[in-house]
Parts: sequence; structure tokens; C-alpha cells
Amino acid sequence: MKKVVLSIISVLFVMVIVGCSQQEEDTSSNPEGTDEKQTITLGVTPWTSTVPPTEVAQIILEDMGYNVEQTQADAGSTYIGLSRGDIDVFMDGWFPVHDVYIEKYSDSIEETAVSYSGADSGLVVPAYMEDVNTVQDLVGMEGEFNNELYGIEEGASATGVIDELIAGYGLDMEQVNSSEGGMLAQAMRKMQAEEPVVFYGWRPHTMFNKFDLKVLEDTKGFFEPATIKVITNKELQETAPDAYEFLSNWSIPLGDVEEMIVKIEEEEIPSNEVAQEWIDNNQDKVNAMLGIE
Repeated sequence: MKKVVLSIISVLFVMVIVGCSQQEEDTSSNPEGTDEKQTITLGVTPWTSTVPPTEVAQIILEDMGYNVEQTQADAGSTYIGLSRGDIDVFMDGWFPVHDVYIEKYSDSIEETAVSYSGADSGLVVPAYMEDVNTVQDLVGMEGEFNNELYGIEEGASATGVIDELIAGYGLDMEQVNSSEGGMLAQAMRKMQAEEPVVFYGWRPHTMFNKFDLKVLEDTKGFFEPATIKVITNKELQETAPDAYEFLSNWSIPLGDVEEMIVKIEEEEIPSNEVAQEWIDNNQDKVNAMLGIE
């Protein structure tokens, strides 16, 4: 009899262990069914335009039950991270300038949504340079600029486009590369003295709020109005389908991004607070992105 009882107890014990194991297996794939949340990594480039959409997306993803981390990198490294799966999402892909990255890593990354369109970019000069309105106008007057134009970091795809532009127009100029902040600091020194200066500019950016600038007309088409897109690693659709669905519905007005940049850069309001304010004031847009009627 004792052997029978012990056998029954053993069987029941094994059933309990198996049941617990099965329950753990069932909940491990569901972020909402376990205390251990899935982590989604957002790539962040050193551009002011990247911050507002990234912060808004992070808050919404966290509200959905995900852990969210940010990884700082230049554009080239961000796309490498996306292709390897080290980065899941990049909220600030610029097209057609970033087409080169999509072509290179098409097996592992995809264009998931259009964030906004109509963002101008190219060479800019201060408005007091009344006789310079096109890139062609720079030809023959390069010496007034000390044969230099200022650009952003060397790893950015726009840097390569500017080099192509210099060659395409036959400009006797050299691109001086640095960070966004370094480029603007150089340009500001020139503008404060009302000296000739030409540098890379784009919207959305506070430079157009701070200074009276104009984007030079590019008749050869090296630069054109950009479309900003959300880029994801292709595995995200399987590993986090609800997050992917939210990101595939993502959209935010260019003007709203510029307003948030001004609050962050000029009014020095913490970026997460600015993002939360946008969410609170645009719950209808957020609900649409989440598929909530």
C-alpha cells in the first residue's frame, strides 16, 4: 500500500511540475503575461529632429508594456545596428538620402511608415546674402567663403551628397565636417559678423527659428524635399506584432515636430515632458496609431 501511495504522490508531483513549466512557456512569449517585459531598442542619431518622435514613441511603447532603450549612434552605425538586430527601430530615416542604406540592408530592414513629408534640406545661407539664391550662384565667389562650406558628421549620408554636389557644380570648396552643434557654432560666428557663410540645413530644425536663412535652389537635383520614415528591423513584426502595428500606423505633422524641438532646445523643457504633452494634446492621433476607435 505504501508503494501505491508513493507512486500516486510521485505522479501528482510530476504533473504539477509539468503544469508549471507549461504555464511559464505560455507566458514567456507574451509581454503582458509575465513580469519580464520585452525590450525594444530605438536608434537615436545626433540630430535634433530625431528626439521628439523618438521620445513620443518610447512613451507609447512603454504604455503598451515594453521596456524601451535608446542607443546613440551616427546614421551609418544606426543602420548597421538595425541590420544586425541590435537596434529595433529608427524614427528618423531621411529619404531619398537614406535610400543607400535600405538598398544595402534590404534583407533585414524595412521602411515601415511615413512620419512626415515635405522637409526641405540642402545648402543654406543667411538672408543678408541677397545675391546668393541658388547653388550655381556660389560658382566664382568661393573665395568669399574661404573656399569652405560647413557640414555635419562624416558618417552622415548627406555628407556624401554634398561632396557630389561640390563636384557636380564644379565648386572650388571643401566641406568641413563636424557635429551638428559644431557646424552651427561655426556658422553662428560668421553670421554674427554678417560674413559670407554656407552650410548644411534641414527642416525641422530650430536654426530656421533662430536665424533668417534661405535654402539655396539646387537646379541639378542633388537635394530635394525629404520624406521622413520609420525604419524597423524585419524581425520586429514577429517578435512584437502589436508594437510593429503601432509603428506601421505612425504619423506626426512636421510642424508639431518643429514646435517640440523649439520647446526642447529653446525653452529647455525636458524632452520626455514635451513628448508627454504632445501625447496628451493629441490623444485622437495616438488612438488612431494604436488602432483604437
